[in-house]
Amino acid sequence: MKISEADILIAPGLGNSGPDHWQRRWSSRMANALVIEQADWDNPLLADWVDRIYQEILLATRPVVLIGHSLSVAAIVHTAQLRLKDTKVRGAFLVSPPDFEGESIPDEARPFADVPTDPLPFPSLVVCSTTDPLVSVYRARGFAADWGSDFMLAGNAGHINAESGHGPWPEGLLMFGELMKRLKA
Repeated sequence: MKISEADILIAPGLGNSGPDHWQRRWSSRMANALVIEQADWDNPLLADWVDRIYQEILLATRPVVLIGHSLSVAAIVHTAQLRLKDTKVRGAFLVSPPDFEGESIPDEARPFADVPTDPLPFPSLVVCSTTDPLVSVYRARGFAADWGSDFMLAGNAGHINAESGHGPWPEGLLMFGELMKRLKA
């Protein structure tokens, strides 16, 4: 599938993605991309985030590909298990999934725990850094295995956000392109 053939829905994590974050940069470069805006980025409610993701999927007019970062990876997986069977979602690019058993998870994110471990109903790719403070490579590989996702390492990239120096993140765009090649319209 070509990027131009899908509605690309981008889901930022806790606190939102600022203008220098790769998600915001990608959304400004892709005419068919939309950032899923949440009502409360700092004190999130799982049900609200799931509802918002699902609403944007329903509003999409073409096949959907989801791009999630950090806490939104958990929200996307919750949404998939609850509501995304037999929908127009064709795939998901899941970056830096948080490990809720880790000590670095902010308290505000804890309600998103108990992330389902069933396979996702669409192809997906989990991307993780070797130095992410919120998830180890071992745990991220485990999530990918549980969800039936492919797995790629991003190297020494921290949490793969603007703070770790990943503004445009061209390497990530290449990884996303590889996922898109596998998807059917």
